[in-house]
Amino acid sequence: MLSDPKAVTIWSKVEGIDALAELALNLHWSWNHASDDLWKQLDSELWETTQNPWAMLQTVSAQKIKAVLAEPDFRQRLDDLLRQNRESYRADAWFQQKHHGAALTCIAYFSMEFMLSEALPIYSGGLGNVAGDQMKAASDLGVPVIGVGLLYGQGYFRQDFDADGDQQALYPVNDPGQLPIRPLRHPNGEWLRLQIQIPGSNIWFRCWEASVGRTKLYLLDANDFANTAAHRGITGQLYGGDAEMRLKQEIILGIGGWRLLRALGLQPEVCHLNEGHAAFAILERARSYMEDHAVSFDLALNVVRAGNIFTTHTAVTAGFDRFDPELIYRYLSHYAVDELAIPIENLLAMGRQNSGNALEPFNMAYLALRGSGQVNGVSKLHGQVSRQIFQPLFSRWPQDEVPIASVTNGIHVPTWDSAGADALWTTACGKKRWHGEHLDKDDIRRLTDAQLWQMRTEGRKASIGHMRKRYVRQLASEGAHSLDTSSLLNEEVLTVGFARRFATYKRPNLLLHDPERLVRILCNSQQPIQLILAGKAHPQDLPGQALIKQWNDFIKRPEIRGRVIFLSDYDMMLAQELVQGVDLWINTPQRPWEACGTSGMKILANGGLNLSELDGWWAEAYSPEVGWAIGDGREHGNDPAWDAVEAEALYTLLEREVIPEFYERDSKGMPKRWLNRIRESMARLTPEFSAGRTIREYTENHYIPAAAGYSERAARDSTVGKDLLQWQQKITQNWNSAHFGSMGVETHDGLHYFWVQVFLGALSSDDTRVELYSNSIPGVLSVLEPMSPCKDCSAAMGFRTYFAQVSATRPASDYTPCIIPHHASASVPLEASQILWQH
Repeated sequence: MLSDPKAVTIWSKVEGIDALAELALNLHWSWNHASDDLWKQLDSELWETTQNPWAMLQTVSAQKIKAVLAEPDFRQRLDDLLRQNRESYRADAWFQQKHHGAALTCIAYFSMEFMLSEALPIYSGGLGNVAGDQMKAASDLGVPVIGVGLLYGQGYFRQDFDADGDQQALYPVNDPGQLPIRPLRHPNGEWLRLQIQIPGSNIWFRCWEASVGRTKLYLLDANDFANTAAHRGITGQLYGGDAEMRLKQEIILGIGGWRLLRALGLQPEVCHLNEGHAAFAILERARSYMEDHAVSFDLALNVVRAGNIFTTHTAVTAGFDRFDPELIYRYLSHYAVDELAIPIENLLAMGRQNSGNALEPFNMAYLALRGSGQVNGVSKLHGQVSRQIFQPLFSRWPQDEVPIASVTNGIHVPTWDSAGADALWTTACGKKRWHGEHLDKDDIRRLTDAQLWQMRTEGRKASIGHMRKRYVRQLASEGAHSLDTSSLLNEEVLTVGFARRFATYKRPNLLLHDPERLVRILCNSQQPIQLILAGKAHPQDLPGQALIKQWNDFIKRPEIRGRVIFLSDYDMMLAQELVQGVDLWINTPQRPWEACGTSGMKILANGGLNLSELDGWWAEAYSPEVGWAIGDGREHGNDPAWDAVEAEALYTLLEREVIPEFYERDSKGMPKRWLNRIRESMARLTPEFSAGRTIREYTENHYIPAAAGYSERAARDSTVGKDLLQWQQKITQNWNSAHFGSMGVETHDGLHYFWVQVFLGALSSDDTRVELYSNSIPGVLSVLEPMSPCKDCSAAMGFRTYFAQVSATRPASDYTPCIIPHHASASVPLEASQILWQH
């Protein structure tokens, strides 16, 4: 399969245009800024407003392009940059150097959205941020990830405010010809188009490719002229439309996405689902295995499950995509019966807690979990929350043993750091610091106060310059007649950022709990602060929109004019300009609903500090040396009284600690204590909460083991997969025949000595494991101690006696024996959730 470069007729007359096109069509420029000066030279104003080299090449005249290419210096820099890029893409990176020989050649990364650049606006927020940053980090590290997503005709909505401060939702069209993507074509030039059958017709979808450094992102869209008008709009909007539209999008993403990989001749060992939206890829991967090996769906699923990874980002069950059973019957009955060779009821059961409840909606997260060999949340706290959320699928299992791990998200530092921060990090740690090489934190700790303060001062000044320009344009579009910007923000004042999706659980108006107190903080003549806000509320989220309106009403107060601004249309470009300059980032979600949160991570490399609720990533990152926190580390639900407590804590921290520390200067005019905190935050947190660390963790702890597990099950005509299926069937058919007999315990010499009689019935000791378990209690971890069968005891009476000894630091009554399924190649309880407790 070939990806033909786009062509414009007039280009054929411009020598060297192919080199510029090659550079523009690889999104590597979005984080490697070596080419920025080239695009500025082509058209500085267009570059500043679009940050889209490919659109620039479609817009700038051929004469202008020809003129810059004729300049020897420009052409030399272009040729050098292309050569360097090609060499870096071919060179061995961290993965090739450290994991040479690993049986891992391809990871397919499915996501509903990808935030890579404003030039490719197919994202909404956090989920896309994670996907885009991990794609870039995979490129830097040489990890063989390929992305699979949808190309939206309009993407997520764009935001504006009317004269009253109410949010307006706008839907400009994404012109594929202006986006840095290529149509995928067959060798004969025909566009690669695939089909999916739905009730009454087939949907054609077109296939595209975006280059992301050394990796690829493949995109599908239904805007094919062979489709009906209704079907052409399926990939129109991200998170738009009704449940039926969402289901059709997710069918295209999951089933169509895997078919695209097959059409390209790709055979990923690992399928990584970034949320449950793409869970249908699990079914299509199993169907492909059925087709290739002439096996049943159950066996195929058992084989491919080992290579599937599901990352959940949801902190509440209401956040899962759930579909009415009637929709599943209508859209997937043909697929289940004719292509998977299973009853549609079996497919529905995979997405239900209670398979026998015909009225229960179909839950995409349940399908993703049941079809994956590994499941993880996106922060340590979110791992705990997810174990609680998915507990109902593992009836009678202790919550601590629900099989959900955690990999804390991180951000792609080169995407989010300023030019000044990048230069300072390069001075301290070298150019390859985010490419897998060891980063010595002490190199950052050795930076001087003068170096840090210069970076912060320049970053704040640049950021405020961007904010002023944006706000002037915004006010003009809202109909303002008088635009006096002389008092709009101050480059010397403590600058606070607050930008995120506006939803009630994020409590974006906690700072407005006492408006008069906030006014006094903002207007302190000796130690003032200024506040920059941004954020969208979903068009259907009226409470979220009301929170935006509340801020816009507050901003109109004359005494705070110029000290607080709310910037419309929070997008990636605005986020980059903001995080590179703010001194303090505030985040106030309702614990534990912030699964991870990455906005506060983006300020770390730039020397910004965090003041946040102890939720998501900050719950594991916070210590007094690196920032400030509110909250007591517990959950309080939707309690207005607790909101008042935390608002008071927030105001008090600002008044008594944060603001005084910023304005406290030594004899050299430096805020020494503030800079010490910056230094420690940069050194300790930036590497830990980087996408590079996240991708290395996924690779070593998840991707490589998943690839090995899949290969083991598929080898030798699926021998291990078949054995595993037979074991599962044996466990299901005979589990009720197992039971416990008598039990006893003796305590001496600081140990408990347990014994218990176990009747396994038709099962064998090879099929099961007997364990001694005690729940975790505050300050004490749970204990899971294997019990060993008596080797010299006869099983003639139908039972075997098992023994275990544990420390007597906890009472014997805390421990209970249990029987669980066991197979050397199985993930229990993901693949066998039975458990039997001794009573």
